Parts: sequence; structure tokens; C-alpha cells
Amino acid sequence: MTSRAGAVAAILAGAVAFAGGLAHAQQLPRSGSIEFHTGWKFTGEVHKPAEDHMMGHGTVGGITFNDKGSGPLHLGPANCFDSFFLIQGRGSNKGYCAFGDPDGDRVFTSFTGELVPEGGGNGTNEITGGTGKYKGITGSGPWKCKPMGSNGEIQCAQRLDYKLP
Repeated sequence: MTSRAGAVAAILAGAVAFAGGLAHAQQLPRSGSIEFHTGWKFTGEVHKPAEDHMMGHGTVGGITFNDKGSGPLHLGPANCFDSFFLIQGRGSNKGYCAFGDPDGDRVFTSFTGELVPEGGGNGTNEITGGTGKYKGITGSGPWKCKPMGSNGEIQCAQRLDYKLP
């Protein structure tokens, strides 16, 4: 084997060992909690069918940050869509989300919540499925959001209490 071929083989072996270590490091316990926060940008449509009544729908896109600074859902994409109805600033919303890891694995949720006149709200995410390391995941957890700017910026704190098969 030439020295160049040996160097290539050594680099490939190191890469395989490193990737194997990453795969093992990213395995989740069979049950637990993932605490994370998300920075969102909301885009939507609002209709006013009557005085003091609003309804609409929208989408949010953003990035998740695991509260531990690493681990599940850290620095991954987050996308949701929702519908909402308000009377005098109070109401409810419901929708669906996909939270992910940078490696492409996803957790899917449906959510419901209560909206308040000050902006934002709180509710529950119900896990509906997942891909990759999250395949077969079940569970739920609370969310709480608040507006952070005048252009649709929102910050949410969330927790998913989960079980894997």
C-alpha cells in the first residue's frame, strides 16, 4: 500500500469511527424530557368577521435550542402552521409542528392552546410521530409563547415528555 493510499485509509477509518461515535452519542434514552426554546417568525392572515372578533391562520418558521446547550433538537429547524379565533383578545389556536435535529430527524406534534390579549399564549403539544432516532416516539408537553417584536417575532419555551418503543 502506498503512503497516500494508507493516509486515505486511515482518514476513512477515523471518519467511520467518529461517525459511529456520533450515532451512539445521539441515541436517546427510552423515556425522558426534552426542554427547548424556539425563536420564530410568524406570517399569517387575520380576518375580522365582527367587532372584537378575529380569526385567521399562519405559519411560523425558526430554530430550536435545547436548554442544555446541546442534545435533542438543538440548532434544528422548526416549522408550524396554525389557525386561531379570538373574541376581545382571548381565544384559542390549534395546529401542527415539525421540530428537527440538524441531521434531519424530526418530531411531529399537534398542538392546542389558549391565546391572551397581551399576546402569546400557552398550551400543549401532543407528539404524533417521528423519523430516524425519533421513530415511534409518543408523549406530550407544555408550551408557552410571547411576542418579542413588532414584526411577527415570537419566543416559545417548550418541553416534550416522551417515550420510545
